[in-house]
Amino acid sequence: MPVNVPVDLRRCQVLGLVGTAFLAAGGETAGALPVRELLTPASPQAALGLVGAYFGVVLLIAAWLLLGRLVRAPDQRPGPRELMAVLVVWSLPLLLAPPLFSRDVYSYLAQGAMADAHMDVYAHGPALLGGPLAAEVAPMWRDTAAPYGPVFVGVASALAKASRGELPAGLLGMRLVALLGVALMAAVLPRLARHSGADPVAALWLGALNPLVLLHLVAGAHNDAVMLGLLGLGLAAALGRRPVLGAVLVMLAALVKVPAALGLAAIVVLRVRSGDRPARAVLTALVSAAATTVAATAVTGTSYGWIGALNTPVSSGNWALTSVLGSATETLLERLGSDLAPLAVPAWHALGVTAALALIGHIWLRLRPRPVYALGLSLAVVAALGPAIRPWYALWGLFLIAAAAPSASVRHRVAAVTGVLALATLPSGGPADAGQLVLAVSGGVLALVVLVQAHQTVRAPATGRTA
Repeated sequence: MPVNVPVDLRRCQVLGLVGTAFLAAGGETAGALPVRELLTPASPQAALGLVGAYFGVVLLIAAWLLLGRLVRAPDQRPGPRELMAVLVVWSLPLLLAPPLFSRDVYSYLAQGAMADAHMDVYAHGPALLGGPLAAEVAPMWRDTAAPYGPVFVGVASALAKASRGELPAGLLGMRLVALLGVALMAAVLPRLARHSGADPVAALWLGALNPLVLLHLVAGAHNDAVMLGLLGLGLAAALGRRPVLGAVLVMLAALVKVPAALGLAAIVVLRVRSGDRPARAVLTALVSAAATTVAATAVTGTSYGWIGALNTPVSSGNWALTSVLGSATETLLERLGSDLAPLAVPAWHALGVTAALALIGHIWLRLRPRPVYALGLSLAVVAALGPAIRPWYALWGLFLIAAAAPSASVRHRVAAVTGVLALATLPSGGPADAGQLVLAVSGGVLALVVLVQAHQTVRAPATGRTA
């Protein structure tokens, strides 16, 4: 007779905490460490760290999935406050861990130092700054202008001034900024869910306790956390019948990273639903956005060069669909001796943008009564069909899909995508060779063995009691 193994909130909390603790410990030798602390991937310490990090990631995913079982159980499901507490506990080991899964945070700090020194971050890369901080930036980005808006550059500049160029203080400060963004995301998710007719507890589980949030927004300290936090806050304000404030907050999010500007469409739809004329709703949103842009640019002292800097080069190791197809087409044309080979990648990127615009239009035509869900799907399309993709880009759409998912089946599909993407990047943020893949898989398999053994240990007494 099958026996249901008992699952409770404390077990999930402890399992996730052990997972993030192993991840943080493994990151001490296998993470995106400062240059002077980097170890060769073949060193015993780095190898052990990689095994430990992936061991922790798999435990965290397991804890999150078990927590999802509790969320679906009406008789013992936790409330929003309890889930918030779990998020805090799971995040604690990552607070002082080294950067994980990406070196982008070093670029943020270098660009902040440049802005603080009155260098134009939209005309020059961190190489102009020079010194130890620029040396931490990945080589391919040292001569690349910042693709971020004035709001984030202003935050990075203030952080550079406060940390006085000290790397540990700067890294901690940037992680605290990311944590503030995650806190905003968690705070607005239940409200967005209630307004969208979705389950607030399930929304919080899927959108805030998601492993991608912990791995990339907390451990990776990505500025996407600030973008999503402000975007969610703006949508909540608009749902609360404060559309002008909503438009201002959404534009502030877009002045961190541009994709958030799609949120203005949701603001317009919400205003029209409340009885405003479409032309007036559009004009109000555009005027609010323009005024916010002018004010933010003036306050931060940056230029409007960020608009032109959006054409940031795409890395050669990028796995975006249009980039992969473009590279394959370029290779084929080169072998055929065609002069059109250099146009292959730009052509596929243009096709991706065109397809994205068409899909977004279709989404809004069908889902206009559900603007939060439509916005989430639109941002997912932008991430999937854009010229570059990273695992944390999935959070652009996932955050709002979690807030407004119309059914459990949608949440299940999003959870499955999360599990795959959570395993897609090495803790160092660099490309994987065969040896590193073996180590990573070994860490994951070891975690699965431990989980199976723990399952059998817990199940045995339950079986005896049932007999």
